[in-house]
Amino acid sequence: MTDVGQTSRDTQAGRPRWASLLWIGLPLAVLGLAVAWMVSSDPLSGFRNGAPPVENLTFERTILGNDGIRILVRAGGSEPMTIAQVQVDDAYWQFTQDPPGPIARGATAWIALPYPWVLGEAHAVNVVTSTGTTFGHEIAVAVPTPTRDSPSFAGQAVLGAFVGILPVAIGLMFYPALRGIGRGGMDFLLSMTVGLLAFLFVDTLEDAFELAGKAAALFQGPTLIMLAATASFLLLLAAGRRGGTPTGLALSTFIALGIGLHNLGEGLAIGAAFASGAAGLGTFLVLGFTLHNITEGIGIAAPILKQRPPLSAFVALTLLAGGPAVVGLWIGSLAYAPQWSALALAVGAGAILQVIVEMVSLQLRQRTDGSRALLAPPAMAGLAAGVGFMYLTAMLVKI
Repeated sequence: MTDVGQTSRDTQAGRPRWASLLWIGLPLAVLGLAVAWMVSSDPLSGFRNGAPPVENLTFERTILGNDGIRILVRAGGSEPMTIAQVQVDDAYWQFTQDPPGPIARGATAWIALPYPWVLGEAHAVNVVTSTGTTFGHEIAVAVPTPTRDSPSFAGQAVLGAFVGILPVAIGLMFYPALRGIGRGGMDFLLSMTVGLLAFLFVDTLEDAFELAGKAAALFQGPTLIMLAATASFLLLLAAGRRGGTPTGLALSTFIALGIGLHNLGEGLAIGAAFASGAAGLGTFLVLGFTLHNITEGIGIAAPILKQRPPLSAFVALTLLAGGPAVVGLWIGSLAYAPQWSALALAVGAGAILQVIVEMVSLQLRQRTDGSRALLAPPAMAGLAAGVGFMYLTAMLVKI
């Protein structure tokens, strides 16, 4: 019966299956022939007026070690580009390139310079291509790049725990005190969670667009961010509603996931700034990050105030929300790249937006008066408190 049905569908289409395949392959074959002709005959040669090709070079990573300076560059020009000379502080230096030779569009290469950089000083690197085009890169403060050893990883883990895990755990410790609040208090907490998430959403997108501006143009940073954020939002929304609209512990898990992705981006930024010497992570700054993130734990606890989850659930929520800060700090200090950091932040922004939608949906379902509950004084006060607290504490960590 299946073969008969398939034959019937082919007959209804008006042509056999081989004809359908032919009409798929024919356009592709024409495209292949056109590309082959373009490459072999070079019909654009008559339009060239001797102008050099468009060149673009992006500096993605800088490593400072005992053997000098190593820089990862990515080419983005219209033709393969050749690095002819490299200057450091207005002096030409011998360099080695890996891999050697011209750098194709979108490809990367390491430039190694045996330059005796000075701790705490600023250095200017200029790369000169074979066409005479110059691309500059500034090392604002020269500090040794963290190495892949146990003490370095342990120190970064402690720092990540202070800015990620500890504040979420402290916020969740308010859970017993919050369980006795009434309906007005619940409206306040849920709206406060929406407020802090709204701030995180805007802050995450802002950081993502800033990093996208530092990435190679071929990655189309702004478009990449919008596509990644939209895909993250839709996928998480679909996954969260497979078994119905999430509530209780499921909703808290999605809140922790969204906050965790944001903290991953935050850890990437801290690690990259620390490795490059762009920021001195003093005690005050670390405490500022801790205070800034405490409200996140309260927001995670809000949907489960009417439940009694086991202690293991609180531990899992804490690690899900705060643990990515440790991972982000490790990655940021050792393998930072602006386009991938922007992508991680965009995914986090989409996840946060999904949680905001679910939180507002929960508030609408819990009250019979629907949207009017969102405009009630407790809800508006909570929204203002969430945004206001995050804004004020963000002033402690912006440098």
